[in-house]
Amino acid sequence: MAVAAEKVVLTGCLAPIDKGGLDKLIESGKANPKVVKTLKCKTVAEGKFRHANYIRNLPPYIVDEPPALLGDDTAPNPSEASLAALGSCLAVGLHANAVHRGWTVRKLELELEGDLNITAVWGTGDVSDKPVGFTDVRVKVAMECDGVPSAEVDALIAHVKKWSPVANTFTRPVNLTVGA
Repeated sequence: MAVAAEKVVLTGCLAPIDKGGLDKLIESGKANPKVVKTLKCKTVAEGKFRHANYIRNLPPYIVDEPPALLGDDTAPNPSEASLAALGSCLAVGLHANAVHRGWTVRKLELELEGDLNITAVWGTGDVSDKPVGFTDVRVKVAMECDGVPSAEVDALIAHVKKWSPVANTFTRPVNLTVGA
């Protein structure tokens, strides 16, 4: 007699994450708090300002520029991709922390916007003294969890900002070497 596979039915909540797997990751982090993982990406110029980024064994992640910046508008530009990385990292942290606390997440959306001066045109334009890169980034989180007061959600958001690897990359100096 065949046994029917159990089907997960979602009713108004985010697809669940593996709580047991999350617990294992938590314990592993506590057991080895100084472990550092090196992430890799190979970026290959395809022409104009379009680039294919190869990460693990995934299909290439394309980055391009919009027409106003002489690109073909086929993908996010590098600065937009960094906002997407920040939003995704914060969302992962919010979802993981909510599950860890036993919360059911009904809605999780983040809206990000960032201000940057692009007049230096990658070092070929106005190179007068000014900040290069984002000067301000704003993230608006819309998160709804069953029976969780908004003050607790706000505390969770602050906690996740503190522990987000990408948020920390945005807010503290990082050692960067670029060379041949």
